[in-house]
Amino acid sequence: MTEVLQAGLWGLVAGSALLLGAVVGYGLRVPQWVIATVMAFGAGVLLSAVSFELLGEAYEQGGLPPAVVGTLVGAGAYTAGNIWLARRGARHRKRSGHHHDQTQPSEQQQSGSGLALAFGALLDGVPESAVIGVSLLDGGAVSMVTVAAVFISNVPEGLSSSAGMKKAGRSKAYVFGVWGAIAAASTLSAVLGYTAGSHFSPTVIAAVTAVAAGAILAMTADTMIPEAFQDAHLAIGLVTVSGFLVSFALSHA
Repeated sequence: MTEVLQAGLWGLVAGSALLLGAVVGYGLRVPQWVIATVMAFGAGVLLSAVSFELLGEAYEQGGLPPAVVGTLVGAGAYTAGNIWLARRGARHRKRSGHHHDQTQPSEQQQSGSGLALAFGALLDGVPESAVIGVSLLDGGAVSMVTVAAVFISNVPEGLSSSAGMKKAGRSKAYVFGVWGAIAAASTLSAVLGYTAGSHFSPTVIAAVTAVAAGAILAMTADTMIPEAFQDAHLAIGLVTVSGFLVSFALSHA
């Protein structure tokens, strides 16, 4: 199998977790404490993967300046896109709708919010998938830690967001259409991450990896952690640390 196909396959695997989570979140009435728990675990997994896989790799390839600048650029770009989408109804796209002041708007409440939610899901998913493709450039083998981290974190993202979409009155066709499209976009993003990165120097690849890391960190802080700690039970911190350690163990296995 060519490396381009490998990149697409692993991007699809990671992206399909969003669809899996959406099926559970839309089809079942999941208790809020369960959503908070899986969100906390997924946030811990991503925080660890960013620290030890992405930023660590960026630093080793290009040194401190590309890692720092790339991370700030990624976080800034994500934040700018997030602000734009928030003004169009996608502020609480990862929320399950448990709290009335943090629910996703319906199309009747805010016209165009459905499209904004879809673009928000794309904004959240593209950086994660792109680094899967970029990871293939280091020795021709995908980083299974990165794939596992993205897959594990995508399940609670899809679960919580689809539950919120359902409460906002979105149709089944809309919900699964969005997440199916994002799974397909994840495939394409991983392929583009590999093909575009293959033409760059190690320093540029390091900066690109750091850009993705910054975007993922900003996404985790803005959309995952708030949902995880909204109804925090006493063990939520331990759950987050457990997710962090699982990803840490995978990266050092």
